[in-house]
Parts: sequence; C-alpha cells; structure tokens
Amino acid sequence: MQCTVAVSGGSDSLYALLSLREAGCRVRALHARFLPGTGSGAVAALSRLCDALDIPFEAVDLEDPFRRSVMEPFAQEHAAARTPNPCALCNRAMKFGLLLDHATREGGMYATGHYAAMEEHPAYGPALRAADYAPKDQSYFLALVPIERLRRCIFPLSGVSKPEARAWLNERGFPVPLPSESQEICFIPGDDHCAWLEGRRRQGLSLPGPGPVVLAGEGSIIAEHGGLWRYTEGQRRGLGIPWRHPLYVLARQRETNTLVVAPKAMLHTEACSARDLNLMVPHALWPKEVFARVRYRHAPVPADVELDGRRMEVRFREPQEPPAPGQVAAIYDRDGFVLAGGILETPQDADPGS
Repeated sequence: MQCTVAVSGGSDSLYALLSLREAGCRVRALHARFLPGTGSGAVAALSRLCDALDIPFEAVDLEDPFRRSVMEPFAQEHAAARTPNPCALCNRAMKFGLLLDHATREGGMYATGHYAAMEEHPAYGPALRAADYAPKDQSYFLALVPIERLRRCIFPLSGVSKPEARAWLNERGFPVPLPSESQEICFIPGDDHCAWLEGRRRQGLSLPGPGPVVLAGEGSIIAEHGGLWRYTEGQRRGLGIPWRHPLYVLARQRETNTLVVAPKAMLHTEACSARDLNLMVPHALWPKEVFARVRYRHAPVPADVELDGRRMEVRFREPQEPPAPGQVAAIYDRDGFVLAGGILETPQDADPGS
C-alpha cells in the first residue's frame, strides 16, 4: 500500500510515518509550513532523517490559505464574542482539506499522527471512532471533517498511547526532530490569545470595548469588563471581580455588550444548538442512545439530538455548564463512534435578572 504521511516533526507524526514503513507500506513524508518565519529547522531535520531512511520527503508552503482559513476567522470570531476552535477549523480546511488533496493527488492513502481511529462499523461502514488512548483522543477536533475525506485516511496511533509511541521510537533509535510538545494554539505565542488579538487590533481588527458586568439573578451592575472578547462561557480565572463567592461567566450579551456572571450553582444549561452540521453517519442509522461532547476536556454526556437541515438541537439529559459559542459540538454513540459535528451557536441572550 502507498501512503503519504503528514509530518510535523513531533513524535506522533514520526511514529505514524515509521510504523507504517515498518508494516510494509510504501511511505512518503509531507510537511506543511503554516506560519511565516517558522519551520526551517523542522524541514531541515525531517529532510535529513528521511534521506537517511530513503523515504521521499516534500515540504509545501500553505501560509496564505492557513491565514485566510484559520487565523482570520479566529480573530473575527473573537471580535464577535465567540470562542472559535482553531484546531477543528484547521483540520477541516487544511490538514484534511488542502494537505490531504495534495497528498493523494497521485492516489494512495493519507496518514497523520492524530489520536483517532477509522474503523469499519457493521451499520455505519467506515466511520470515525475515538482513540483508545483517551487522554489524547482527538476525534472531537475531527468532527467537522467530511466522512468521505476521512475514509481516505489512516490513523496509526488509534490504539497506541503517547508513552508507547515514544518508547517505540526510542527502542529503534529514531531521533525526534522537534522533541518539545507543540503549544495549544500554534500561531498564538505563549497561548495568550488576548495579547495576540491586541496586536491584531493595532493592525485594524475592530474589537468591542468595555461594558457592564451584571450579576445573574439580581440584574445589578457589579463591575466593568474590558471587552467581551476577553472572556468565554464558564470562565472563572481572570475576571478580577472581588465578590463574596467565586463568580463565573454565564453568558455574553453581544447586543448590549454585557457580561453576565453568576455563582457556580447557577452555572448550568439544559440545551444548546449547533450550525454547519457535518453528518458523519446517516441519521436513520443512529442508535436511540447518543452522547454530546461540547468541550474537548469533557467526556460525552447523554443527550437528545434533533436535526434540522444544517443545524442540530441538543438537549442534555442532565444540566451542563454553559457551552461556548464557536466551539465544536460532537455527537457520539456508546462505542465512541462520531455521528455528527457542528459549531455551537450563540444562544438567545440570557436575562440577567432571571
């Protein structure tokens, strides 16, 4: 089998490349440069390693499409007081969009170092499933990628843990070109998105200014916020509001530029909705029991889901913390197969006096 493997320079993608080679696949390595002024070290190290192992290597420049498809929407969504998920957008537009097309232009399969699985299901056919190694499972970030594209993919890390992958490389003496872990958002220095957005403001990005902070349940103004784009639903740290008990962000009222905060006991919601529906399994094949995941670090929870064109309505069986508009809503079955994904919508503004 011929397979092109997307390699970043880290241990996960290197394991994907070399484990497939050891399994007898005819592999070639493909590296994408997404950010200006970066990647030269990784390209040189990957080129040397692949040359030593007689593996074809290619580097492609995707800076402009990455800026248009990931960085600019990230900035605009934050300016609109939503919390975008850049990794999910990058997977849909770049890694499993332009890069996959480039990788498979001459046929063959495409592999990455994502912790996820493509597995044959008796009813669904080839379907996306959560990785066995739950701490690194990335199926949530793949929920916006059309299933037709994922069916051209291989995920060698589907049943491997991070320590096992590193041990496998060490045992064979393969050096990792970029041994350090990548940061949470690759284009945000120090993961400080507020500082990054401030820089974009100086380049012309329009960011909303200060406004009132209102206490839910009472409707009273208790402080002033520095701009809704600085906050996200469920946030506690960084509010800077002295109060008799800890406060959390309950909602952001965009029309009135109001930040609604509440104590932990009021931090719950029973339903949410998502747009840009990506149906990965036909609705007629869904089991009666499904689970919704609206945050990467939260486990899927029982829910009832209704589809309406390109939208889905999710009603939780038990109240959950308020999800952040702009993040991903992923629907799973009991066995971890992904049924659908979408982008969480802005709910109707909460009444701070309710």
